[in-house]
Amino acid sequence: MNSKPLLLAALGGLSLPALAAEPVNFVVINLDDAGYGDFSCNGAYGYRTPNIDRMASEGMRFTHFLAAQPISGASRAGLLTGCYPNRIGFSGAPGPNAPYGIHPDEMTLAELLKQKEYRTAIYGKWHLGDARPFLPLQNGFDEYYGLPYSNDMWPFHPQQGEIFNFPDLPTYDGNEVAGYNTDQTQFTTDYTTRATRFIRSNRSNPFFLYLAHSMPHVPLAVSGRFKGKSEQGLYGDVMMEIDWSVGEVLATLRELGLEENTLVILTSDNGPWANYGNHAGSAAGLREAKATTFDGGNRIPCLMYWKGTIRPGTTCNRLAANIDIFPTLAELSRAPLPDRKIDGVSLVPLLRDTDGAGPRESFVYYFNRNDLEAVTDGSFKLVFPHRYVTYGAYVPGNDGQPGKLDNVHLYKAELYDLRRDPGERYDVISHCPDVAARLMRMADRMREELGDDLTRVEGKERREAGLTKDFKP
Repeated sequence: MNSKPLLLAALGGLSLPALAAEPVNFVVINLDDAGYGDFSCNGAYGYRTPNIDRMASEGMRFTHFLAAQPISGASRAGLLTGCYPNRIGFSGAPGPNAPYGIHPDEMTLAELLKQKEYRTAIYGKWHLGDARPFLPLQNGFDEYYGLPYSNDMWPFHPQQGEIFNFPDLPTYDGNEVAGYNTDQTQFTTDYTTRATRFIRSNRSNPFFLYLAHSMPHVPLAVSGRFKGKSEQGLYGDVMMEIDWSVGEVLATLRELGLEENTLVILTSDNGPWANYGNHAGSAAGLREAKATTFDGGNRIPCLMYWKGTIRPGTTCNRLAANIDIFPTLAELSRAPLPDRKIDGVSLVPLLRDTDGAGPRESFVYYFNRNDLEAVTDGSFKLVFPHRYVTYGAYVPGNDGQPGKLDNVHLYKAELYDLRRDPGERYDVISHCPDVAARLMRMADRMREELGDDLTRVEGKERREAGLTKDFKP
């Protein structure tokens, strides 16, 4: 593995009480295609998520938390590096034998915390490349068990009118394929069992656990103990099992007396895959869904729980993003940040519930290879002309069959007041030209830095992804 350049000095000390006594443990639970409305504390019905709801009532619920991009691989690259994915040359959702992955010179969350001698593990979906140099053990993780990409990925994804046949998926244990699995009913259970075992075996060490569930991404699968238990069919059953998993992790921390020095973060990689109908989640009234930069694609659920530090029952309406998890954990662990530029900002002021705290001033919505499609300051969102897929033109699919999609071309910029119109339905650009001009200046500054294929700006500070041709197997 290539060495990663570091800063010479760590971050300064904090006044958070847990840091005074012992290192903080971190658990990041990342769901796959779970929508903003898929927890009962966020309005889901037909099933309950009591363990997740308890996290919300005893921790902090974020209402304006965004994915780095509305697609799995790019979103996860952002979470694990603290960078907009296009800054590090990463885009899309790399499938089997993809020619690219995370560049070994980029520092991941696991490598960040390794500087402070954390034990690190990922159980579940990786999706940062399946060639050996891009796998978790070469990028800071001590343990890895799960899938290298999404649970539907094989050469031919089903088209409209076809039903899923479960593919032979390579399940990795470390660097090696442990077997090829067509039975996905045990994925949630297996990941959870390994996660709780990891916590128990590292109760005396600082640890970072990345539990990256394959569900509720289609094709859906659930174990026998939850099959048929919800009033929302298979999707509800799957969400109930995920809630059980969260409960097992929290119960293990509680049993071992680790709650007061463990930050637990629960989120999703992007919004729901809405054309799968009753096998898809809910965007809770937000516009569009996965693979669009309207907020149904980017705005994701996020809960943070840290007993004794985060004030119970806190709702945070400030703008935040999954790229902010990286610098947050850096500050809490006192691990030095990489000397390469990142885009995340520490959310520690929000966890402290500091009055007026709002470390993120803006967010840019990139998609595809390098298209800048929108920008927000948290109150207003300026959307630029671009083509996008719409889920509203046709009736969605049913029981595992995808519905038909359509493409739409937005020909002029539109402005939305997210405070009064979170569904992005009413263009107010004619009423607020000064706001639109201010957001355009934000976008232009980012175009100079990261470029924009839509306006044919190259960008001065983009880095390359890892390419398989550049690294030996």
